[in-house]
Amino acid sequence: MSTRILVVDDDSNICELLRLYLEKEGFAPVFAHDGRAAIEVFAQQNPALVLLDIMLPGLDGWQVCREIRKNSAVPIIMLTAKGEVFDKVLGLELGADDYVTKPFDAKEIVARVKAVLRRAGNESAPAPELKEVRFDQLSVNLTNYELRVGGKKVDAPPKEMELLYYLASNPNRVFTRNQLLDEVWGFDYYGDSRTIDVHVKRLREKLEGVSEKWSLQTVWSVGYKFATEE
Repeated sequence: MSTRILVVDDDSNICELLRLYLEKEGFAPVFAHDGRAAIEVFAQQNPALVLLDIMLPGLDGWQVCREIRKNSAVPIIMLTAKGEVFDKVLGLELGADDYVTKPFDAKEIVARVKAVLRRAGNESAPAPELKEVRFDQLSVNLTNYELRVGGKKVDAPPKEMELLYYLASNPNRVFTRNQLLDEVWGFDYYGDSRTIDVHVKRLREKLEGVSEKWSLQTVWSVGYKFATEE
């Protein structure tokens, strides 16, 4: 049975974004869009963790946190546009387990959810999946975001590693720039497809001349592929 996560936020776009990311990681999100509904849904659904916005219609997040803490020690992660130290301290004093300031990266939220559930000893939290691809003189590990080239660790931004990991996980398959944007940057990205060209250029600088058994190739008028020996 999937771990149930209660998301409390009055912004439908944020709720949809979190729903997609949480479901992708094996969680079962349920939602409430105001403070009073949050308390009702919490009682009905018995979630393993609560993602709780502070600025809510009706009861605010502080009040909801107080009500939950009267009867439950379920982990709570506060979500808010406020970044003042006072708000963070107040949230933690009221019993929140973590605090994330908007705008946030949905991947970070999922990582925080997993970490808080592990700290809480929740056995139903999904186990971290080993994400690693290996080729001659190359290792891309997304579990700990580590890139090794020729046996040496190479510093690279997360998106470069995610792009290389995706291409290398599908060797000899050609992807258009838009496909790569959808798969690596995701539905919450509204940038230019030239972003792919820039990242590929930077990757090539790191990978040039490392091995003759694979290469990052441009397929003219189409996109890119991670080419390997058949």
